[in-house]
Amino acid sequence: MIGLVMAGGKGTRMNSDSEKLLLKYKKPVILHVVDSLKNSNCFSKILAVTSSNSPKTKKFLQENNVETIETSGNGYVEDLNSVLQEIDDVVLIVSGDLPLLDEDIIKKIVNEYDSKKIWTSILVTKNFLTSLGMKSDYSISDDNKLCHYTGISLVNSDKISSLENIDENSIIIDDKRIAFNLNTKEDYDLLSTT
Repeated sequence: MIGLVMAGGKGTRMNSDSEKLLLKYKKPVILHVVDSLKNSNCFSKILAVTSSNSPKTKKFLQENNVETIETSGNGYVEDLNSVLQEIDDVVLIVSGDLPLLDEDIIKKIVNEYDSKKIWTSILVTKNFLTSLGMKSDYSISDDNKLCHYTGISLVNSDKISSLENIDENSIIIDDKRIAFNLNTKEDYDLLSTT
């Protein structure tokens, strides 16, 4: 299994001059994500997806011996699609802006992998997200509950020819380690209270 960290976004919702993934929570946020993948010992390889939108993040990752893949930076879906076309393996996709991620929750998610399923998204319920003082712009209904994406998916990439018309499965895991992602300055301010 390959660990794939999405680290090429613009981070425009942060309204900050700094690249979002280099903001510090004890250490740069991107390192929390990379270290949780490394420390889980679940992956044959860890790759970070970068773009021209995040040059300092790319440089920082390379200085910390993390292999990077450069994409066009045209958008999350486009960048992810281009990378998955090049990978012929099972992939854990994780957003680079999850500062509370740790190896135990990574192991729990990896244990949910089902080879019969092409794409499994990890969700949290809206009620749980609200209880943390957070919100998300994107919601879906799952098991009669309003849920939000965490930015984490288990994907069997060798069964994908494009990201269109994929049968998406989902698993709800209400855990702050995967629910807490940094999209706005308010999210970052809230992080200091956890």
